[in-house]
Amino acid sequence: MKAAIVVFPGINRERDMAIALETCSGHKPRMVWHKETDLSGLDLVVIPGGFSYGDYLRCGAMASQSPVMGAIRAHAARGGHILGVCNGFQILTEAGLLPGALLRNAGLRFLSMDCHLRVERADTAFTGHYQTGAVFRSPMAHGDGNYFADDATLDRLEGENRVAFRYVTPSGETTAAANRNGSARNIAGIYSENLRILGLMPHPEDLVDPLMGGTDGKPLFDGLVAALAA
Repeated sequence: MKAAIVVFPGINRERDMAIALETCSGHKPRMVWHKETDLSGLDLVVIPGGFSYGDYLRCGAMASQSPVMGAIRAHAARGGHILGVCNGFQILTEAGLLPGALLRNAGLRFLSMDCHLRVERADTAFTGHYQTGAVFRSPMAHGDGNYFADDATLDRLEGENRVAFRYVTPSGETTAAANRNGSARNIAGIYSENLRILGLMPHPEDLVDPLMGGTDGKPLFDGLVAALAA
């Protein structure tokens, strides 16, 4: 699997993501500065978390105008896979590659803690090593993770089975208490129409080795390697 991680000014999770990708694939991903425009030959493009451009204006708004975004759109148009985590999810929505927006957390506080996610479908390149309905632990760290979309968009996402993950209790229940940032319908991640773009707020890349405290996030990257390896 040929993967690249896009680095914007202020991004700070690129090394975490690189560790996850190398751990699961055995190959170091390419680091792509935001001014580069050649993403040819790649299977997977990853936009990691952090605070691109200091989160000025709206989170991800300035990054969505960077030169590399044209290449990312072209990668998407030719059927390439894209993973956006945390700030990466925000950038994908600002760029119009995923619907909706990420608003301030419901309690207006930065949240840094573990959460539990339920896998809504296991037939995508991202979730092939999970089972539908499986619950796994994932760290989250964001101030603007409150997923919002109008009712028509939410209904379309539900109807097309494009909700990837939901915030749940450890036993898999969608409760208000499990949904710390207030996201609509407990949504933690969504897919594009062709299921090749995934955006999610929590950080599965931070749990891929027992030394990190667990391996709950490893199946996501193992699944990508299995699906995209030449």
